Order: sequence, then C-alpha cells, then structure tokens
Amino acid sequence: TAQAVKKMTLRRAMRYLKNVIDKKEIVPFRHFNGAVGRKAQAKAFKHTQGRWPKKSAEVLLHLLKNAEANAEYKGLDNDHLVIEHIAVDRAPKMRRRTYRAHGRINAYMSSPCHIQIILGEKEHMVPHVSSADATADRPKKKESK
Repeated sequence: TAQAVKKMTLRRAMRYLKNVIDKKEIVPFRHFNGAVGRKAQAKAFKHTQGRWPKKSAEVLLHLLKNAEANAEYKGLDNDHLVIEHIAVDRAPKMRRRTYRAHGRINAYMSSPCHIQIILGEKEHMVPHVSSADATADRPKKKESK
C-alpha cells in the first residue's frame, strides 16, 4: 500500500486511501502476488492483480494526517506537499504463546513494522493538460514540396 502512494501529492494520497477503504480504487500487487485475484480496477495501474487492504490503508491514512499536521506546524504549504519517500520495514516480533491439544504450546507471534514517511514541498505544481490541448500547442511540420 505504501508503494502505491509514493510520489503522489498529499491530497491525492489521502483521497486514494479513502477510496481504497471504500473499494473504489485498488492497490496493485506487483511483487508478492501469488494467489492474488485479477481485478479490472488494476488496469488503471497497467497491472492485472490487486486488492483493497483496508487495515494498512487506514494506518497509512492516519500517518498521513499526522504528517500533514506536522508540516502545517512547520509552516509548509499543505497544497504543495508531495510524498518523496515512504518505506515499510520489519520490526522485532513480539512473542506470545498459544496452548494446543495434548499439553503442547506453540508460538503466537505478531509482525509489527516501522513506517518512514518524508514529505517535501514542490515549488510549482504543473497542471494536467488534456491531449487535445497538447496537440494544439505543438509546432506544425513543414509540408514537403
């Protein structure tokens, strides 16, 4: 989920994660995608497989809101913030145990993680140009005689 929001603006990333929670947009599964079903929404990312990881989307959304508050406190413009770096790393596992039949005990481990987010302020945001406007601005080719 973190790699899906990399290089997005802060506003777009928050809207995207809310859409993932509502199953309106999908998170493409590119690397660890064994037994992940094919979904039509993944075509938007030029991919075939994806899911809607609600739990991780909610955690990331909470972290982005916190990062937005930190940026506002530092005096940055929230409309020009871009997610420059985001990484999710493994943290040490926390151990518990579960009791099984015939007096046995098994490990019952949790898999926590460390999440790093670095937001940067972009100087100027380039507006999206439609294809019709882009073709009108191109110079015409000279006609051959």
